[in-house]
Amino acid sequence: MECPLCHAENPPSADRCGKCSTPLPISDLTLAGTAIGQTEAWSVAVTPRPSSEAASKGQLEPGTLLGDRFEILQLLGQGGMGAVYKARDIELDRLVALKLIRPDLASHPEILRRFKQELILAREVTHRNVIRIFDLGQAQGIKFISMEYVEGRDLRGVIHEKGKLTPQEAVPIVIQVAAALEAAHHAGVVHRDLKPQNIMVDKDGRVYVMDFGIARSLETPGMTQTGALMGTPEYMSPEQAKGEKVDARSDLFALGIIFYEMLTGNSPFRADTAMATMFKRTKERATPLVQLNLGVPGHLSDIVSRCLEIDRERRYQSARAIINDLEAWQAGLPRGTIIAVSKRLRYAPNYQKRLLFGAAAAIVTAFAIIGGLSLWNRPAAKTPNTVATVLVADFTNHTGDPVFDNTLEPMFTIALEGASFVNVFNRGEARKLARQLPHPTDKLDEQSARLIAVSQGLAAVVTGSLSRRGDGYKLSVEAMDAVSGNTIGTSEVSVSSKDQVSLAIAKLAAPIRKALGDTTPESVQLDAARGTFTAASLEAVHQYGLGSEQQFAGKMEDALQSFSKAAELDPNFARAYAGMAGTLGNLNRPQEAEKYLKLAMEHVDHMTERERYRTRGLYYRKTGDLPKCVEEYTELVKQYPADNIGHLNLANCYSDLRNMPKALEEVRRAVEISPKAALQRRNLALIAAYAGDFQTAEREARVALQLNPAYERAYLPLAYAQILQGQFPQATETYRELEKVSKLGASFATSGLADLAVYQGHFADAVKTLEQAAAVDLSSANLLSGEKFAALAYVQLLRGQKKSALAAAERAQVSKKANLRFLAARIFVAVGEISKARTLAADLASDSQPEPQADSKLIEGEIALESRNPHGAIKAITEANQLLDTWIGRFDLGRAYLEAGEFAEADSEFDRCVKRRGEALELDDGPTYGYFPSIYYYQGRVRAGLKSPGSAESFRTYLDLRGQAGEDPLLPEIRRRVGQ
Repeated sequence: MECPLCHAENPPSADRCGKCSTPLPISDLTLAGTAIGQTEAWSVAVTPRPSSEAASKGQLEPGTLLGDRFEILQLLGQGGMGAVYKARDIELDRLVALKLIRPDLASHPEILRRFKQELILAREVTHRNVIRIFDLGQAQGIKFISMEYVEGRDLRGVIHEKGKLTPQEAVPIVIQVAAALEAAHHAGVVHRDLKPQNIMVDKDGRVYVMDFGIARSLETPGMTQTGALMGTPEYMSPEQAKGEKVDARSDLFALGIIFYEMLTGNSPFRADTAMATMFKRTKERATPLVQLNLGVPGHLSDIVSRCLEIDRERRYQSARAIINDLEAWQAGLPRGTIIAVSKRLRYAPNYQKRLLFGAAAAIVTAFAIIGGLSLWNRPAAKTPNTVATVLVADFTNHTGDPVFDNTLEPMFTIALEGASFVNVFNRGEARKLARQLPHPTDKLDEQSARLIAVSQGLAAVVTGSLSRRGDGYKLSVEAMDAVSGNTIGTSEVSVSSKDQVSLAIAKLAAPIRKALGDTTPESVQLDAARGTFTAASLEAVHQYGLGSEQQFAGKMEDALQSFSKAAELDPNFARAYAGMAGTLGNLNRPQEAEKYLKLAMEHVDHMTERERYRTRGLYYRKTGDLPKCVEEYTELVKQYPADNIGHLNLANCYSDLRNMPKALEEVRRAVEISPKAALQRRNLALIAAYAGDFQTAEREARVALQLNPAYERAYLPLAYAQILQGQFPQATETYRELEKVSKLGASFATSGLADLAVYQGHFADAVKTLEQAAAVDLSSANLLSGEKFAALAYVQLLRGQKKSALAAAERAQVSKKANLRFLAARIFVAVGEISKARTLAADLASDSQPEPQADSKLIEGEIALESRNPHGAIKAITEANQLLDTWIGRFDLGRAYLEAGEFAEADSEFDRCVKRRGEALELDDGPTYGYFPSIYYYQGRVRAGLKSPGSAESFRTYLDLRGQAGEDPLLPEIRRRVGQ
């Protein structure tokens, strides 16, 4: 064994160097690979050196049966500790690694006592990223350790092969190593010899850390913690190099060296001798990665530098803090952003709180007590802040029966959601994210599910399996902490027949709910689930699961067929009707969607309470009863505060009612529950834009795009926010970026660019863009063509081209969308086609929803204005606004008051329009801010009628917006009014 100071060779059994008396790091165990067949089989192996006579006494030949249990298969290595073998545990029929303890060490009582003590500690580290130690055994006079045997390769070999790793390759490895360290430190185990050789990566990217507690266990009698040199010199912390007492932060320094080496291919502390290398880190700080011009992001450079601080008080204080910063970088959050431990505690269920460090817990608990509430003892079901978001991974079907594929997961999800604080992550969204992993996959196995869970900040992952047991079936599930990998809870049930599988799901879920923090008695859970599923619904649920997957994948016709099949198989299956309704809504078939929602409502007795609230809320929104929609979703989130989609849909209901403050409140709650969900961030951005909070809209849209750069609809609120802040070049650039994302993105972008052109008075450009875009949409059967024709009709009207406006409006009215028919009807009134406008108005009036009914009244008001009957217009428009108070209704009412000569009332309405200008952004679910500048023209006329000097200011604002283009027919009149 080489001395770390003088490099003299010593016998493997030596405790101190024979030349300089320096304590030797007896634990020179590393992980090395031995090629077996076509794979690399890996386990714990020793550095290959000539063995001493004492060590050779423990050698075994392949085929030997040790202790009547372990069949020796292969010698993997031999060294100062003894020999290490690959073996088969014939009792449990699994491969293991056996590490034989040298007889001279095994016979030393003090060494054996310490070894056993540390072995017990090491066994406490039960984590998916830690090699498991099974037992300490003895047979034929040989003491040995049995441990997990895993295939893969060590990190040293990975770095050697690649030279260096990209940040995208290195960060997931470091996160997993840090998670292993977090679990070890929590168990009171400090590694003290972390190095790439002790880190293994399997073929699926799963990382394992080895030899926890071994270095400490091999301390010889008389060797104290202070003054002992334990570990490998190249990866020692400064305090280790100086022989000082080590703690968890010493492992974090070693992790920093490994991280540095992965990103650069070199050690941060290079010197000519081992002694110089070891002591260099006690005096000199490592060169920051950003100074090496390697293209390493500044955020990662900061993380590595903080790991490598000489003063451990300036270093990261926990492995969790490293994980938080790395996850922030993965999520694209701003440099320096971390998830505070206090916030994590606030929103974590009880099981997660127990996993966090005691010191941090004490601090946060103290603040909670000072604030007059206890975060630890509140019942989970009653506490809105104790939310556990769970991802249900694909269950493994060992039966070979395809009826169980995509069947158990939706049933288990519904059972889990019986707990009010549980929010189950959408499996369709998870599968989409799985296709974006470094190793894309369509499967939600344990590995991909955990990667997704970590990236999305989820609390837990549930995995499960189904297997045959004679004539019956065995179901088992495991819930694990998404970050640490620690097991939270397990559950297992057995049933005698296939028909009983669906009936056993609630019983299977009960222990998992309890482990997550649910205090609901199991008997109550089972009573609540009774009738939710029947034996007859197993095949129906299978079809329902297929439909759900197809719906999220955009295969709407296939989804409709699957949901229909589910309803045929089980006519009482309410979820099937709800699935059909949702799919038909996506297919723009609202009447049929409403029909199947009504069928779902007829079978609500076969739903859980949570589902009943959801279904009724959706029913009322689709039928236009927005107050009832608010009532149902409000009750839903009151009873089930973790229901993320409930908060989102409640926000949408408030937005439909134009109650933007309440909409903002609810969508912010949805973001709190799922802070890394692009959908929630985008919705917050859009509602913030509607509400006039442009800075929030811009910020949240950017976060949504950082989370999902391919999310087309997240570009729109970003462009809206930029336009509302007068940042027109930036908005143009945003739309140009959107064009590159996808065909759908290009369609959205052309609408946006045309709308921006209309806003600025570049009418000819807008016409050209819209005509080309509409042709493209029609050729690809894109449903957005109706929006293009509605916009085209409006801009042609602004140009005074009534014939062209009429032609475009006639093409827009073909759409089944009520808002497009409303905009087309306005054009018909303006060009004198009153009968066509009346037909559309009657059609809208027959709709069950308040917005089309209000739109019908607005068309009546437009007709009255065109007939020079302003008071009739005021009456009709006021009735419309009583049905639903919209921006365009206020705009029309202002125009009617203006024509009636009631200038004060008109001025009040236009003031409201200016304050509510965000609501003009999407009058037809697409960019429509080109409607807004007319406000300043009409406001100028009103204030001229009031003899107010402010009229000139309003007219000049209009000129600032549209005057430069010189195309607007209104410009001569406006310039005359301001004396230009």
